[in-house]
Amino acid sequence: QVQFVESGGGLVQPGGSLRLSCAASGLSLGYYAIAWFRQAPGKERERVSCISSSGRNTDYADSVKGRFTISRDNAKTTVYLQMNSLKPEDTAVYYCAANLMRTLCGMDYAYEYDYWGQGTQVTVSS
Repeated sequence: QVQFVESGGGLVQPGGSLRLSCAASGLSLGYYAIAWFRQAPGKERERVSCISSSGRNTDYADSVKGRFTISRDNAKTTVYLQMNSLKPEDTAVYYCAANLMRTLCGMDYAYEYDYWGQGTQVTVSS
């Protein structure tokens, strides 16, 4: 059974940092591109970042470029999202996701992904 689990969320002040982790059981994350999405109350789920299976290719939403960094440790089947200079508008539930037919990024929409974690809450507030 494939299961993704996110961790690392929490409450942080504006300008602060958090590092989210996405771990998997039942498969090796190293074979697949992994994306991070987020969903704020009343809004659609949006893709924040993606990393290819090799780790050589990454992309970011314009709203997080220069502040967030995605990385992966294939040996430990974990993908990370380092979030710096956090803003109140970054408040959302963050999810990791994969399409098990894809090793490269390029899928922008939630419906294109097959497997999801349960999400981790990130709240940026003073």
